[in-house]
Amino acid sequence: MLGLLRAILPFSTKFEPSKYRASMSTAPARTETATFASGCFWGTEHIFLKHYPPAQHKGILKTTVGYTGGNPLVKNPDYRTVCTGATDHAEAVKIEFDPAVVGYAELVEFFYRTHDPTTENRQGGDVGTQYRSAIFTHSPEQEAVAKRVTEEVQAKHFTPKGQQIVTEIAPAREWWDAEDYHQLYLFKNPSGYQCPTHRLHW
Repeated sequence: MLGLLRAILPFSTKFEPSKYRASMSTAPARTETATFASGCFWGTEHIFLKHYPPAQHKGILKTTVGYTGGNPLVKNPDYRTVCTGATDHAEAVKIEFDPAVVGYAELVEFFYRTHDPTTENRQGGDVGTQYRSAIFTHSPEQEAVAKRVTEEVQAKHFTPKGQQIVTEIAPAREWWDAEDYHQLYLFKNPSGYQCPTHRLHW
């Protein structure tokens, strides 16, 4: 993935980030945050926004890609450092959502639908702890839901195939926004790299 950054081309069309953010005028009274890691964060963000576009009021209000779950002694990690695996941070997406429109359980199930949670520290050709499958929970309620949905998905989709989910479920820790060029990357660069596991698996 690092080598692909050298091939970034200028945008051929004008990019409007507001298209991928809910309007402040329609902001709900209550919002929640979900944080997921499922390999390269470009694809994780892209598939969530493709299926829950804020303009269609499907519950997702805003996404941000960044780094979390790493060594607490490492502050403000950058992309190149995280890619070495030395900091143990995961590439992740932080999702602000309206729980009155889309429930946390639905987002967790969608997370499992859109990557391979049975490969440890790997998605497709991307290998390393930064590409691990993880759910970082923001409350005891989210933790309980994440564990319940994981058990349901395991029983329905993976046990029959003899596979085991290895997704980490852990409390959310310090979050660091990724560099600006990573935000909404695949919307800015439609022909950019996308991990082949980021698709609907069922």
